[in-house]
Amino acid sequence: MTNLSLEAVQHVPLFVDWNKHEVQEIARLFNEHHFSKGETVVEEGSFGDSFFLIDSGKAGVFIGGKGRTTLKPGDYFGEIALIDGGTRMASIIASTELVCHELTSRDFRSLVESNGAVGWKLLQRLVKLLRATRTESNEFENALGTLRHFDDHYPG
Repeated sequence: MTNLSLEAVQHVPLFVDWNKHEVQEIARLFNEHHFSKGETVVEEGSFGDSFFLIDSGKAGVFIGGKGRTTLKPGDYFGEIALIDGGTRMASIIASTELVCHELTSRDFRSLVESNGAVGWKLLQRLVKLLRATRTESNEFENALGTLRHFDDHYPG
């Protein structure tokens, strides 16, 4: 059990469209974990099936051994592993004493399977995120095309 705030859960993009009752249901499924400074929370390349929401402290995100960003209270990680159970895309290492709330895939799946409205909202949110990612990808591709065109016309 955990003392996770409902507001913290509602700020997670996957759950932003859920009503108060649905957020209360999922908040009850989280478990609190404490990590010491320097402790690895998840390791890149390892299999994962949990989502974490940071309550207090900070954690570093490392991809290929390189520091990428710092997570702070209210930030989260593991949303992809929560659903697909695949390998972790980054290592998360506590930069300070760290308190996280963990939601396991098993508990999440049970909630989604028992509540069609939650499942539908989740599906809609994932499609919105996919659409946004595709839009960003297209914009990036267009920018690269412009740079290539410039490089072709003005070499050296």
